[in-house]
Amino acid sequence: MSQSPITGYGTLSSNSQPAPGVDGDDGDVQPLLQTRRSGIWVPSRLEKWRSNMMADVRRDWADLILLACYIITGLLDSASISTWGSFVSMQTGNTVYFGLGLAAPHESTRWIKSGTSLGCFCVGSVFFSALHRVPTSSPKRRWVLCASFVAQAIFITAAAAILTFGPQTDSATRREAIDWTVLVPIALVAFQSCGQAVASRALKYNALTSVVLTSIYCDLFSDAELLSPKNPERNRRVAAPLLLLIGAVLGGLLARSPVGTAGVLWVAAGMKMIVVFSWLLWPAEKGNDW
Repeated sequence: MSQSPITGYGTLSSNSQPAPGVDGDDGDVQPLLQTRRSGIWVPSRLEKWRSNMMADVRRDWADLILLACYIITGLLDSASISTWGSFVSMQTGNTVYFGLGLAAPHESTRWIKSGTSLGCFCVGSVFFSALHRVPTSSPKRRWVLCASFVAQAIFITAAAAILTFGPQTDSATRREAIDWTVLVPIALVAFQSCGQAVASRALKYNALTSVVLTSIYCDLFSDAELLSPKNPERNRRVAAPLLLLIGAVLGGLLARSPVGTAGVLWVAAGMKMIVVFSWLLWPAEKGNDW
């Protein structure tokens, strides 16, 4: 007795006719998301892409991307301090400036800018944390991380566009001004800054927030295994302030160059997009690959 040929969905008798849209003449009724190879249905490129975006990224070595974000923080904060006199990422300094302003509100306008940055950072934290808690989604899902950093790049780009194409003022005037051309860019950049910190929480690298160094310094120099040859946590704690310092130096140099603070923002937006492409190419957790 001859055996029935095996297909991807079971067996067919020798007298069976192919169903329309499978192997018959009416083959134009094909599933949109699948193709057939050697009798087996396999996912199409569209379905593979969708599955890839819905996968959780692998946590291993993801700290390298978070460490790179320290360069971006250094760029933004050094440029904002030299231009506006307030931070856009590190909110400890802004809290002190805000408190000093409340004590002597007429001495400077710095406290208004610092308060704007601090408030927008807090609102941004609500936004980005909600994004990572999207129902049916995982905080480490690829599309969530990509969407987060695309949003961050958009906010920085908007701030850069205001500085580039908006009304131009000299640096001394801008440092004391509190009009929309100053407060809006501060608000936009501060709003997006917390996105990096939220991503570090999603990836379980809680120490690599990229917006604070005090706790890193404390943990680094209080580490009982500070001089151990193999100490990954120590290595991260050393790399974080060094990378932020590099970013701060570059940001300060660029802000004082002809490209100005606007150029620093354009560079930072481009680096955010590099992070997006890094998440697109990052390996998925085991069991998520096709």
